[in-house]
Amino acid sequence: MTDLKPRTDWTREEIAALYEQTLDGLISQALRVKQVNWPEGKVQKSQLLSIKTGGCAENCGYCSQSAHFDTGLKAEKLMPLEDVVAAAKRARDNGADRFCMGAAWRSLKPRDVPKIANMVSAVKALGLETCVTAGMLEEGQAEALRDAGLDYYNHNLDTSREYYDQVVSTRTYEDRLDTLAKARGAGIKLCTGGILGMGESRADRIGLIHELSRLSPHPESVPINMLVPIEGTPLGQSAPVSVIEMARAIAVCRIVFPKSWVRLSAGRDDMSEEGQALCLLAGANSIFVGDRLLTTDNPAIAQDEALMDAIGLEAASHAEMEAGPASGKTTLIGH
Repeated sequence: MTDLKPRTDWTREEIAALYEQTLDGLISQALRVKQVNWPEGKVQKSQLLSIKTGGCAENCGYCSQSAHFDTGLKAEKLMPLEDVVAAAKRARDNGADRFCMGAAWRSLKPRDVPKIANMVSAVKALGLETCVTAGMLEEGQAEALRDAGLDYYNHNLDTSREYYDQVVSTRTYEDRLDTLAKARGAGIKLCTGGILGMGESRADRIGLIHELSRLSPHPESVPINMLVPIEGTPLGQSAPVSVIEMARAIAVCRIVFPKSWVRLSAGRDDMSEEGQALCLLAGANSIFVGDRLLTTDNPAIAQDEALMDAIGLEAASHAEMEAGPASGKTTLIGH
């Protein structure tokens, strides 16, 4: 038997070997890892709110909120504190345990730090875990958010290092890694993953997972998104990625990040119930709930409840989330 501890020494070749297995063998291996580390098999629910929409100076080719593209989205200012708190209360009442606040900024400006900090504190007081995504962080900002009670900072790597400049050119891969390092240095948990279906190759998907695996410690939350094509963006006509490829990437993430939440994120509204079930069975143990993800649609709460009932999965309570994954031993193929 082998101690199942997160590794930061994965090679691309090892991850590629996992990825290229037969689907049944891959999912079987992922399920063994999940059963050891998450024996209750429950699903964590987060809800995402756009607290500042549109007008972003970045040119991310997938994003409806970029000021570089004409997507018909109306830019809005930062939401008032009371509106954010009201939305967080609704999320909590609908079963969410983590509340994520997204601001369409290239970077968090000093004048906005106190406002975001107040939102974090107010949401935290409701008994929810807190997450913020607000672009790049400057020195001292992560510490201010931490002191306000921030649990997670989201900053996705999006894709592989090699393919990155095909998606965005207004900031570098190192900029993203630097922001993750600032958040981690302040003691904030990381939520970072990527998007499938942007025209990248399977090698790029493997490269993304490899890059994430090198972060030490591993991100506590790894969201895997299916691109939702937005008319007016450079990637608006991208060919859809298959649900089977999504499930394959999720299964690899479950093996490589045994103690992390692996979230089936954007794109669920375009998936069948069976497709979502496959991704959950492949190892995802977290989803976004609520009918909106920033600016794109998400399945209704009633749909999610029906899906969970059909599969026989239960939601994780806040106490269970804070307790963290189980410890245990298992044997991994090839190790």
